[in-house]
Amino acid sequence: MNGESLNRSDISPAVAQQAVGWLIEMQDGALSPTRQLAWQQWLNGHPEHQRAWAHIQRVNQRLGGLSSPLAHATLGAPKSAGRRQALKLLILLGGGSALGWSLRDELPVQALLADYSSRVGEQRKIALDDGSQLQLNTASAVDVHFDTQARLIRLRQGELLISTAVDHRPLNLLTAEGRIEAGNSANRFNLRQLNGRTHLALLAGSVQIIPHEHPGAPLLLKARQQVSFEANGWGKVQPVDAGNGAWADGMLVASRMRLADFLLELGRYRHGRLKCDERIADLLISGSYPLADSERILDMLEVALPVKVRRYTRYWVSVQANV
Repeated sequence: MNGESLNRSDISPAVAQQAVGWLIEMQDGALSPTRQLAWQQWLNGHPEHQRAWAHIQRVNQRLGGLSSPLAHATLGAPKSAGRRQALKLLILLGGGSALGWSLRDELPVQALLADYSSRVGEQRKIALDDGSQLQLNTASAVDVHFDTQARLIRLRQGELLISTAVDHRPLNLLTAEGRIEAGNSANRFNLRQLNGRTHLALLAGSVQIIPHEHPGAPLLLKARQQVSFEANGWGKVQPVDAGNGAWADGMLVASRMRLADFLLELGRYRHGRLKCDERIADLLISGSYPLADSERILDMLEVALPVKVRRYTRYWVSVQANV
C-alpha cells in the first residue's frame, strides 16, 4: 500500500486496535499454528484489516529509528509484560511526522494498556486466580494485581460485575474517585466508572467506600444498596435498582426511564453517534431489551413510542419526533 499516512475514515478505531493487538501478540514469539491461522483469517477477512496491518507494520519497523530512551528500552527489553506495555505506549504516542498517522486519537488508550479489556458491545467473562468471577461490560478495562499479601483490581474505564471469592488476602478495588474495600469475604457487586464519579451497586455482602479526598470515616455499604461517590464524598444511599447488572445477562432494563437517558445507555453498546431529538427527550420507556441487537431495539422504539428512527449512516442515527 502506498502513502505514508491514513485518513481517519480509512480505518476504524476497532480495526486499528485489533491490528495493534496482533502485533503485540507476535512480539511474544512465534504464533502457534492455531493463532497463525486466526491471524491469517483476520487479515484476509476485510481490505480494512489489510490496510491497518500494513500501516502498523510500518509503525513497528520505524521504532528502531526513534531516538527516545523509551524506544531503545523497548527494543532491547525481553519479551515480557513490560515490553508489551512499552510497545503499546510507543505505538499510541507515535513519533510525530516520522510515524505519519497517530493512533493516539483513534484507539482507546485505557483499554490497550489494561490487563483485561472488552470491545464496544462486548460482555467478557474472566476467571481470576483467586476464584473470583469478573465480568466486563462494553468498552471496559481493568488491571489485576495479586500478590501474597493483597488483591487489587483497578477499574480503568467502563463497568464490571464481580463475585469475589473468600481468600485470606484482602481485596481492594480502585476507581478514579476512590477505593472499595471488599475484605476477605464473598461479595457480589456492580461497579461503574462515570465522568467524575463512580457508581457502586452491592448485590450481596458488605463493602467500605473510601473516596480519595474524603477525610472522614469510610461509608459502609450493605447488600441491596447502591451509591454514587466522588473524590470528596458520596451521595444518598438508595436501594439497588431491579435491573442493575442485567447487562451481564445481555439485557438492558428500563423502568420509566427518560428516552434521552435510555439512548445514552444504548449508545454505549454501539459504534458511532446515537442522537435524541430534544422534543422527545422526556418520553418514558420501560421494558427489557436484548443488547445483542441494538438495531432491533431502535425498531422497537418506533412501535412503543411516537418516534421515528432516522439512519443517515451505519454510525449516525437520530431518534426524532414522529410528526
